[in-house]
Amino acid sequence: MNHREHNSPRQKKLSEYSFTVFFEPAMEGGYTVTCPALPGLVTEGDTLAKARRMVKDAIRAYLESLRKDGDPIPKDSARLSSV
Repeated sequence: MNHREHNSPRQKKLSEYSFTVFFEPAMEGGYTVTCPALPGLVTEGDTLAKARRMVKDAIRAYLESLRKDGDPIPKDSARLSSV
C-alpha cells in the first residue's frame, strides 16, 4: 500500500515555524539547547554551529512527531525580560 502525505492549504511546512531556543554553555564544554515551547526538547553540540544544527534537526523531528500523532503544533510563547 502506498501512502503519500498530502499538504492541505491549512498546513504549514515545517520550515515555516519559528521557535525561541536557548543555548547554554555546558561545564564540560559545548552547548546544551532547549526550546521552551516544545516540552522535553533538549539537545547539545560540541560547538555553537553543531548545537544549531542539532536543534534544527530536533525541532523538525519533534514537529513531525506531533503531526503524525495528530497533535497541534504549539506557538512560540517565550518572552524575554530584563531583570
